[in-house]
Amino acid sequence: MKRPLALVLVALVLTACAHVDPSADKKVEGSGTPSPEPSATPTPTPTPTPSPAASAAPKVIGTIADHLAVPWGIAFLPDGSALVTERDSGRVLQITGRQVTEVGRVEEAEPNGEAGLLGVAVSPSYERDKRVFFYATAQDDNRVLRTTFTNGKLGPLRPILTGIPKAGNHDGGRMIFGPDGWLYVSTGEAGQPELAQDMDSLGGKILRIGQDGKPAEGNPDPSSPIWTAGHRNVQGLAFDHEGNLWASEFGQDTWDELNLIKRGFNYGWPEVEGKGSDTPRFTDPQVQWHTDEASPSGLAFLDGKLWLGALRGERLWRIDVHGQKVSAEKSFFVGKYGRMRTVAAAPDGNLWVTTSNRDGRGEPAAQDDRILLVRP
Repeated sequence: MKRPLALVLVALVLTACAHVDPSADKKVEGSGTPSPEPSATPTPTPTPTPSPAASAAPKVIGTIADHLAVPWGIAFLPDGSALVTERDSGRVLQITGRQVTEVGRVEEAEPNGEAGLLGVAVSPSYERDKRVFFYATAQDDNRVLRTTFTNGKLGPLRPILTGIPKAGNHDGGRMIFGPDGWLYVSTGEAGQPELAQDMDSLGGKILRIGQDGKPAEGNPDPSSPIWTAGHRNVQGLAFDHEGNLWASEFGQDTWDELNLIKRGFNYGWPEVEGKGSDTPRFTDPQVQWHTDEASPSGLAFLDGKLWLGALRGERLWRIDVHGQKVSAEKSFFVGKYGRMRTVAAAPDGNLWVTTSNRDGRGEPAAQDDRILLVRP
């Protein structure tokens, strides 16, 4: 898919900061017209071409926007602009170059600790259907909402998947469309560890659904949206150029995790935290970190590497990907920008990285929260 404004974005964000008016992730961190997901042609995942400088240290080269209130989700539109959610205000922003515009609010989102307006995803067939999806904490549950975005405005919001357990922590909330055209949704166990192993609960899972909210074709249980189980709180999802799905997961007191996600696998929580499972029923993570080095949230794939934002660890992690294995994890910006939450690969080949210092657990600087432009 062509991105006609990508070069304009780069030129503008390097020269100016956009301002908008201002308005908890430690370890206690329907019906509708069915969509034709597999028959619609999804946007192909581009195969990156690593540059000679791919292993050089990343550098912050600008600020996309500042004075935000806990920016949580980022999803790019075909024109190169981005939709950004604010967890605590419920606002949805469109960022185009230097321009930050509020395009709507998700009124049913109820902020409470880690709950509120969380992930956002854009339909792979957006140019045809104009669909946008949000993950929000409502009065009784976490839910996936579908709407349209046209002429700079959000349409009516329709819940397509409800009943995901909610709490003041462990709400999951990340969403991403896969190269197969289905929508992947991460959930937390809402502070009830037993839910992660309960296949009758949507808590502590990664879900795979259609644009109508129904279970995707090929799920382990055809009647269930559950794709994988045994998760504590997944806040990062990313597909690599080979179509492998990776997920970042908050541990409790000892180990945070990076997992390679495979159909029907069980990742062990609460029976196992980190590596060392003594039963083949559970799958070990590819990488584990001490909790003070990570509290991993957003995840992105770019130039053969995974990029992971760390909240308590206040750093950006880079992990080399080799097929279904990883190596050479290295951290950057340690303590310099505070808590780093969401990481998104922009159409221009750079990264957008959000700070999360106004989430009740950070120490905000004058411009926080910000979206940093990072050259990888």
